[in-house]
Amino acid sequence: MPRIGFVRASSAASIKFWPMSEEQRTGGAGGDEAKAESGAAESAMFQAKPTSDARVPVMAWVVAGVVVLAVLVALVFAGRRKSGPPPNTLQPLAAYAANLPLSQFSMSESTSYSGGKSTFVDGHIHNGGSQTVTGIMVQVIFRNDEGLPPRIETLPMALIRTREPYIDTQPVAQNPLKPGDDRDFRLIFESIPDNWNYQMPEVRVIQVETK
Repeated sequence: MPRIGFVRASSAASIKFWPMSEEQRTGGAGGDEAKAESGAAESAMFQAKPTSDARVPVMAWVVAGVVVLAVLVALVFAGRRKSGPPPNTLQPLAAYAANLPLSQFSMSESTSYSGGKSTFVDGHIHNGGSQTVTGIMVQVIFRNDEGLPPRIETLPMALIRTREPYIDTQPVAQNPLKPGDDRDFRLIFESIPDNWNYQMPEVRVIQVETK
């Protein structure tokens, strides 16, 4: 309540009221307004903030899926590399290799217009077994006279299709070797070891596909 100032006079005198200033008259109302504003500010302060949209954009899920797929593919290929033999490792002969004798070996080389050189190992193969051969993988061993491990090249065998006007080859799968067939083959190398002893390299049949 507003404060009222008064003085006690004689019994004959009446009570006199002091006039109050504008600040005193409005002080109560101003205080109430300040308290109301302060209460509103505190109420707004403690109100729960509106929750933001926490949904992940569709594009983010797409990118994450692509990354996971790439990692899985890399792991699969890494596992396949680890499962195979180390490079330059001699592998055992295929079970059907005894039915595929190799003979009539010869070597030659050619130089391209760009200066590149290719080396060829030609030979003859006979299918003495009872199955039709659709694929042959061989290892070619280039030995040296330095007591060092030989260079081992692993590649599929290609059969000679034509000789004129130049030698053309094709995969075994395009013209399979039936039982009793004889064919000429060619193995092509873009490079050979510098320490090769210039002796005919050994050719070993390590994988055979049949039907």
